[in-house]
Amino acid sequence: DVSMNFETLKKSHLKRNIIIGVVAVLVISAVILNFTRAKYRVTQSIPLVNGTINYSLADLNVVALYINGIEVEELDSSKRYILDTSQSTCTYKDGSPIDNLNLSYDSETGHLNISPFTAKGIKCYLYFDEKVSAVDFIIANKNISDERSGAITDILEDDTTGIVYSVTDDWGTSYAYAGAPTDNWVQFAEYWWRIIRINGDGSIRMIYQGTSANTVGEGTQIQISAYNSLYNDNAYVGYMYGSAGVNSYSSTHANNNDSTIKDILDSWYKENIVDTGNDKNVSKEAGFCNDRKTQNEIWPGYGDLGYGTNNTGYAPAGRLISNGSYKTSQNPSLKCSQTNDLFTTNESSKGNHKLTYPIGLITSDEVVVAGGFGGRSNGSYYLYTNQSYRTMSPFYFDYGNAWVFGVDSGGYLNGWNVNSTIGVRPVINLKADTQFTGSGTVDDPFTVV
Repeated sequence: DVSMNFETLKKSHLKRNIIIGVVAVLVISAVILNFTRAKYRVTQSIPLVNGTINYSLADLNVVALYINGIEVEELDSSKRYILDTSQSTCTYKDGSPIDNLNLSYDSETGHLNISPFTAKGIKCYLYFDEKVSAVDFIIANKNISDERSGAITDILEDDTTGIVYSVTDDWGTSYAYAGAPTDNWVQFAEYWWRIIRINGDGSIRMIYQGTSANTVGEGTQIQISAYNSLYNDNAYVGYMYGSAGVNSYSSTHANNNDSTIKDILDSWYKENIVDTGNDKNVSKEAGFCNDRKTQNEIWPGYGDLGYGTNNTGYAPAGRLISNGSYKTSQNPSLKCSQTNDLFTTNESSKGNHKLTYPIGLITSDEVVVAGGFGGRSNGSYYLYTNQSYRTMSPFYFDYGNAWVFGVDSGGYLNGWNVNSTIGVRPVINLKADTQFTGSGTVDDPFTVV
């Protein structure tokens, strides 16, 4: 392979360009691209980065350059492109085809790879498509509604295909799916997923759906598990947690120890995303909210101390419950209350930077935005699986037991003791510049290019 870096393509009146270099075990040289047989001629010095070449290279004659099917003189360095390998071709100088030709282009680095590169005077027609952002691609031609951005008063079970809902999150305006859409299916890393929302930074947040396009059943989760095997302290509502038995909120909720469910998700991500080479597509910017801000009055006699065995309510429950009853008007939030609770990797610009791998769980707030409702069943919205599964939103600490929200088999959002074993559905975020094909339906899912 010859790795070549396109930085600027400029016009030239030279009939022939020269490669300057020394052939050795590591070749550092330059290939001069000479655009011929076109309405223009462009040249570019390109360093040889990889490989051992035991012959002298002459010029590479690039016949023509196209963007979105239109012949152009140069690539715009401020934009990103995809090389259309189905149209791009290269031939030897005499016009004969190159057997087993391999072309690839990395828009992040600007590297073009052509192989085999075994003769001088190779000529290419290169076709590029300009990249379209994921958010533009996914929400193109969709109706945007703000009906899920304030108080919510009921479940949503309608067919909402073609609609996304704008809600503010920690990065900006998020576009959420809700109800029963048929256009939020994704295939990625050999699994099926459902898009929860396009995050404010443009990344795509999605929840695991299985190895096939299951809508219900055990196949919609990777396994069942406790959230934490320990349960008798406020610390154990944490995705990570600090020390049990201390008289300090900050020590209780320090992020020093992994929860049971975090260990499971990290292992799954390593095996199924990292080891399969798919980690490069996953956002390291987006985060996961384990909102441990305390709130009193969600239940009679519950305070807001948040440490030891003090009966304590947490903010996710406070947005849904008052004095022991679910509110008729619930106020979910996609903004995380505290930096300490926004779990991110050290590559993110926000959050606590405590994650090894960029994976988490859905939140109770996202469930309500999606059409669930605290205290009511919903068997029709896209998060319904006829199984009980975890969120990462704390509920309360209650007489010796830590509780975290979950979705039960009827689509009902409610509290679950952290040491009970129910389903685990991973949530990840694809990068904002992910390129997709498809329309998001089961028959034509969004598929990563």
